[in-house]
Amino acid sequence: MTAPPFTRAPDAPALPATPLRFVGFFLGEFRWWYLGMVLFETVNATCGILIPYALARIIRTVTGRHAGQALLAGPLRFALLLFLGLAVLEVIASRAAGYCQVTVGPRQRHAVTRALYAYLQHHSHRYLHNDFAGALAHKISETSLGVSQTIWAVIFDFWPMAIVFIVATGVLWSAFPGLAIFVGLWAACFVSLSWFLATRARPFAVTAAATRSDTTGKVVDAVTNLTNTRLFARLRFERGYLDRQLNHEMLAIKRSNHYSEGVRWFQFTAALILKIGTLYYALLLWSRGAINVAEFVMAATTALLIINEARNLSRRFLDFFEYLGNVTNGVRTIVRPHEIVDLPGAIPARITRGAIELQHVNFAYEGGATVFHDLSVRIAAGQRVGLVGYSGSGKSTFVSLILRLYEPQSGRVLIDGTDVRQVTQESLHAHLGLIPQDPSLFHRSLMENIRYGRQGASDEEVVTAARKAHAHEFIQNVPGGYAALVGERGIKLSGGQRQRVAIARVVLKNAPILILDEATSSLDSVTEKAIQETLTELMRDRTVLVVAHRLSTIAHLDRILVFNAGRIVEDGSHAQLLAAGGLYETLWTRQAGGFLPDRRDSDAELADLDGGNGPSRRLSPIIPS
Repeated sequence: MTAPPFTRAPDAPALPATPLRFVGFFLGEFRWWYLGMVLFETVNATCGILIPYALARIIRTVTGRHAGQALLAGPLRFALLLFLGLAVLEVIASRAAGYCQVTVGPRQRHAVTRALYAYLQHHSHRYLHNDFAGALAHKISETSLGVSQTIWAVIFDFWPMAIVFIVATGVLWSAFPGLAIFVGLWAACFVSLSWFLATRARPFAVTAAATRSDTTGKVVDAVTNLTNTRLFARLRFERGYLDRQLNHEMLAIKRSNHYSEGVRWFQFTAALILKIGTLYYALLLWSRGAINVAEFVMAATTALLIINEARNLSRRFLDFFEYLGNVTNGVRTIVRPHEIVDLPGAIPARITRGAIELQHVNFAYEGGATVFHDLSVRIAAGQRVGLVGYSGSGKSTFVSLILRLYEPQSGRVLIDGTDVRQVTQESLHAHLGLIPQDPSLFHRSLMENIRYGRQGASDEEVVTAARKAHAHEFIQNVPGGYAALVGERGIKLSGGQRQRVAIARVVLKNAPILILDEATSSLDSVTEKAIQETLTELMRDRTVLVVAHRLSTIAHLDRILVFNAGRIVEDGSHAQLLAAGGLYETLWTRQAGGFLPDRRDSDAELADLDGGNGPSRRLSPIIPS
């Protein structure tokens, strides 16, 4: 069976979806820096393992000389210069590799972070609602660091170790081939078994990384909702909730650490066998006269160097798989197919009139019941339309389809006669202004948050928009004024203040289609009345959709669509709908304090209104001339 194509947004970076290829992708971006690291580490490791060889030559020369001979004469001078040259070159090569590492390291992490965030930006509304924001941020951070750590483990740990084993075997071969064969076979078996055991540790490392990300996400979620925790007197409950998550994380980390410790026991024991075996073998050869004192010292010193390198191989392999586990966790979470992408050849949207039409739309949420079945409706350009109905009746989904936060399973959504799938998402959203019920602000200044509606706006234009939204008055009283930071998600502001900032932002954007989702629900009655005048002015010559639970806020609109169970059951002006005596009239009479009731039995209610088998009431919509 052929695998489905991997869909990726055109503007998203072409990131590989497997961990090793992902690491290789960024390795290629900085390949010349990493090539320099490999060359310098090759020289560094070679010099380090050749120092015992130079020391052996010094010992051989010293033991063969007579007292009173010149210190720097003949073979001794060459041996001393060789030792000095290797030691100096080792330091220079090591620091040159270190310079490359500290130079490319931050660039590498920035490149990975930038690419993952750019990729994440194109994920759908559904995807972003399924993960903690804190966990996603933590995975980006861990992945960016994990890529560098994985590459560095290969260059600074495994590659020098390979050089040490190869050169050491050659040096020992020059002393006695049997020593080289003994150490070479040990090294081959040791590395192979260490790698095999470390690969078995990889699933534990991946699980541990995933639980760490979950913990970070839950901590961020708890901190974000700390005010709710206090107000509901749930401080102990939240500590207990965090403790349960920490225990879950601890269990995953303990499994990983205990397995890793078992691998270390094997490797330290194997290193001990090499240490004892090499020393015994070298002593045996010396006692038989097969090697001299200098070769014995070289063999013992070389074996100790190999042991020191190899004894840490367990930690290096396990660290490597932990780093790769962090990369795997991030890549599997973020580098997934994008759900909603611009089609090939998508054009920039040119919305001038703002006519909206849904044609035979069928839509259901993933794993959920059908919301819309064969829904068709047309909203004329410049028409102001209210959307009403009980919670779950389809109002928000209707708006989400127009915003292209979701895509219908079949049917079309048209704006000015163009299918929204035929235009780029960025250009589509540039023509839509949304004022949500619970606006979210950036932890930036008030000036920056309002200017987000139009980046090129001057300070004067920002202030003008704030005045229209009745935000200028409270901003002047905030310490710092327009330069004041609003806190995470605007937490330093009241709900009404955040709403006014959001309205100012949309006023500045000046989009041809305006969508209000309970835009004044967080405002007091005096401010709401003043802002309603601003919104009325803002609605002029625009297509407007107003989602409302307070029916008095939409009674003056040109047209009202009444939703029930995913259908538009009534369509007309406020006066027409009241006169029809249908569901809208029932909602109008039943609303308490101006709001719709939360509970209902819509099917029975609708059946009563329709006489049990009558059609839904649809009146002629009012279309402004």
